[in-house]
Amino acid sequence: MAKAPVLTPQSEDFPRWYQEVITKAELADNGPVRGTMVIRPYAYAIWERMQAEVDARIKAAGADNAYFPLFIPESYLKREADHVEGFSPELAVVTVAGGKELEEPIVIRPTSETVIGEFMAKWVQSYRDLPLLLNQWANVVRWEMRTRVFLRTSEFLWQEGHTAHASQLDAHEYAMRILRDVYADFMERELAMPVLRGIKTRRERFAGAINTLACEAMMRDGKALQMGTSHELGQNFARAFDISYLDDQGAQQTCWTTSWGVSTRMMGGMIMCHGDDAGLRVPPRIAGTQVVVLVVRDDENGSVSAVAGRLAAELRDAGVRVRVDADTSTAFGRRATDWELKGVAVRIELGPRDVEGGEATVVRRDQRAKLTLALGEVVARTPGLLEEIQRALFDEAETRLVDSTSAVTSVAEAKEAAAVGFATMPFDAVGEAGEDELAEVALTVRCLQTADGGIPEDPDGEGLVAVIGRAY
Repeated sequence: MAKAPVLTPQSEDFPRWYQEVITKAELADNGPVRGTMVIRPYAYAIWERMQAEVDARIKAAGADNAYFPLFIPESYLKREADHVEGFSPELAVVTVAGGKELEEPIVIRPTSETVIGEFMAKWVQSYRDLPLLLNQWANVVRWEMRTRVFLRTSEFLWQEGHTAHASQLDAHEYAMRILRDVYADFMERELAMPVLRGIKTRRERFAGAINTLACEAMMRDGKALQMGTSHELGQNFARAFDISYLDDQGAQQTCWTTSWGVSTRMMGGMIMCHGDDAGLRVPPRIAGTQVVVLVVRDDENGSVSAVAGRLAAELRDAGVRVRVDADTSTAFGRRATDWELKGVAVRIELGPRDVEGGEATVVRRDQRAKLTLALGEVVARTPGLLEEIQRALFDEAETRLVDSTSAVTSVAEAKEAAAVGFATMPFDAVGEAGEDELAEVALTVRCLQTADGGIPEDPDGEGLVAVIGRAY
């Protein structure tokens, strides 16, 4: 009798597969309030690695971490009309506190441009105070109607950067630097996810921005996921909050500002980009656990568990994040399946015969392939094996992106091609009418690029290429 699959195959029902992975790999649960989530320890360890890597890059770009309040006076949001209009349906508003109705409603932050703008105006006086480069790690609330764990929840974790500059050029270059050197670099190097870098069309820009830069990735089902954005806000927020400075000639000038962020949505992207029908495949560089040493069966003296413990200690000393699973009261097959579900990159299996023969069975999760190594070789070989797996996951995702992207010349052709991947075509041939037509079949222009795949310098420039896809 054939063994029933642990998960619904991706080709049969990808959304169902996604939900089953989250539950069975013990990543998250739905929270008690609609649209919220509880991130379980295994997934939170991955998020901590993501956070550490992004944070290091943000600091290398010169920004400092700070923290701003969760509660924002409603009047702050109303001071930037496009901003409040863009977020109005998603706002969660507090009207009663301490048993009394508030004189002014308080908004739970959907993002912090307004409250940070208030303090930028206080802190910036002179050109010597610029650029002011701030970042915070926080939670935000956007009251989504249709939610999906990690991808779109009413409350999520993220970082949001906010900066003020003396010139438009400086603000533009910094927004580009964040997208290129922080977000895209992290996503490709650590998440092993190739991303398209580009700008959003006017209708897809962040509310209140003059330009939105984005990283777009392709999932295994061919759909697009916006992985991170960096916004040039022009002087819109600076004028609304009077963020100004005295230049070196003593003249009063208005600042140029940016904002940018990535969130726990990256966790959903990692799952859907790399996962297979057996579960997760976590890129080793961001894995909380890179290797599991699995005791198949112990002898009466506990010698296998002892060897497993010593091997794990040596791997730890070599910089490998490793766990030992010596719970032999649970069947080996069940435990091996569980670690496959969790996507640990390397599984080292040890039993009495292995120990007696001085060997270990090493299983690569990306290929589900086994090799036999002498126990004395395992520690030396493992770091290189982890890097091989990291590269292999990226190469596989990049091949899928290339193979599933088609160049077309009309909106009609784009509709057909984007049903199973991405379509690219001149944006001049799409236009606003084409965007309307695409929207009728749930397709959008994910980003605009130059002809060679670069980020356009001019958001309203000519000769741009539209990347069209069906998005999460």
